Amino acid sequence: MRPTLFLAALLAFAPLMPVQAQEAVAAENAPEVAPVLPAITVSTVGLAKLSDRIIASGLVAAVEEVQVAPLVEGQPLDLLLVDVGDMVTEGQVLAVLSKTTLELQKTEAAASLAAAKSSIAQAEAQLVEAQTTRDEAQRVADRTAKLREQGTAPQAQADTAQANALSANARVMVATQGLEAARAQLALAEARLENVDLMLSRTEVKAPVAGKIVQRNAKIGAIATAAGQPMFVITRDAALELRADVAETDLLRLAPGQKAHLRAGGMMDGTVRLVEPSIDPVTRLGRARISVDSANDSLRTGMFVEAEILAAETEALAVPVTAIGSSTEGATVMRVTDGVIERVAVKTGIRDGGLVEIVEGLSQGDVVVTKAGAFVRPGDRINPVPAPAAVN
Repeated sequence: MRPTLFLAALLAFAPLMPVQAQEAVAAENAPEVAPVLPAITVSTVGLAKLSDRIIASGLVAAVEEVQVAPLVEGQPLDLLLVDVGDMVTEGQVLAVLSKTTLELQKTEAAASLAAAKSSIAQAEAQLVEAQTTRDEAQRVADRTAKLREQGTAPQAQADTAQANALSANARVMVATQGLEAARAQLALAEARLENVDLMLSRTEVKAPVAGKIVQRNAKIGAIATAAGQPMFVITRDAALELRADVAETDLLRLAPGQKAHLRAGGMMDGTVRLVEPSIDPVTRLGRARISVDSANDSLRTGMFVEAEILAAETEALAVPVTAIGSSTEGATVMRVTDGVIERVAVKTGIRDGGLVEIVEGLSQGDVVVTKAGAFVRPGDRINPVPAPAAVN
């Protein structure tokens, strides 16, 4: 007999059967109900373009500041030709010192030079005279000596002639030394004159480099001195940089040449110029120097700026951050195979937004639990629900 006919027959005689028997027959012939599996969101492991970004912040400063001090001491300042914010070229005159005292010194040095030249002329004349006298005395001494040998001249006359020759030689030596002294005085006078000329040329305070004037301490009438504050401070080539403080854990990932995006009232590009080799022992922060375009007028020295440094960029396997768990073995994920959960240890890399790079442990195409990983255990069966496509 077919089951439906049998069931109909039983139902026809149901009023005649006990209640317990009726329930047993109904339970025996009820259809089987499938178990309800938990719906769990899952994601497929795939390739994604990931960027390792380091966030830093700091103050804007000049790449190099050049201090300009006067090269001539003790002269009052007569003229100022530049002000703060002016762009200057190398060798441009910034200020002019008084020349009155130096011009008087130049006149005195010129007079000393003329006197030295006159002394040389006199010394040369004296030397010529002394040499002539010496030559004549030597000839007389030679003739007298011959006459003495012939017996026609007394010994006293010969001795006198010889003494006169020696005396003439001594006068030549004195005249020669006098001439050397006069020449030394001439060299000294020339050096003094050259020194005064040099000091006069230095009364024009010139820019040693091209750049922007960021500080001016010079004042009209003030006495120029290098002992105090510099007259001017110039930013070489107007070049600025961001001196960004970086956590010590991130410092080792930085290198010169890496690109950076700066936020200071707008976005601008920069480049890591230098990574300082030391770490502050108090703050535990390192410092990276990020150069910026000197033509950017929106930056000022002392501004606080945030920077996002691109340390690395790669295409690699990635999973959502929420899929990563932790255990005594380290980072783990819950992989789903035919609806069954298994725990897999993984090695992670770059974290970019909501994605994490998987270096080891998973393959492309694997399915992992995106959320609620803490509520499932290895061996559990689930109803996998694909997560919406992630936007990195």
